[in-house]
Amino acid sequence: MNRTVLIIGIVIVAAIVFGLFAGLGKDPQHIDSPLVGKPAPPFALKAVNTGETIDLESLRGKPVIVNFWATWCVPCYEEHPTLVANARQLPNVQFVGVVFNDTEDKINRFLAERGSAYPTLLDANGKTAIAYGVGGVPETYFINAAGTIVAKYEGPMNTEILQENLAKAMR
Repeated sequence: MNRTVLIIGIVIVAAIVFGLFAGLGKDPQHIDSPLVGKPAPPFALKAVNTGETIDLESLRGKPVIVNFWATWCVPCYEEHPTLVANARQLPNVQFVGVVFNDTEDKINRFLAERGSAYPTLLDANGKTAIAYGVGGVPETYFINAAGTIVAKYEGPMNTEILQENLAKAMR
């Protein structure tokens, strides 16, 4: 057997084994957001019920939690009480819900049933969700007072997860 071929084969196998071991324990569905550490994409969306336009720029100066959700999303339904409770307890943090692929009637029914403590905005054409790279709901972005995204969380949050990510925005 040619010694060079054997060494090349061992190097290739070692690289493959190393790659497989490096990936163990990682969620194959999770992709780190390239937006973390960058300015949050701007948006100006209308609030459900009031029709008031809320511009992300106007929220600068305090941490902002932007939660993308939909009424048809079961994990969003489960997560909503956590968001409402934390929004009521954290007056120095601005919570914003952004709903896409949904109707105002369904959103109003959802909020009447589950409660509300912060503005819910309708992303009617989905452009804001696209700008944030939302792959599914719920997804939550944590933005510091300067307007930089410091963390992203995919999936339903409990208070511990929310507080852990919010701490990054409070620094």
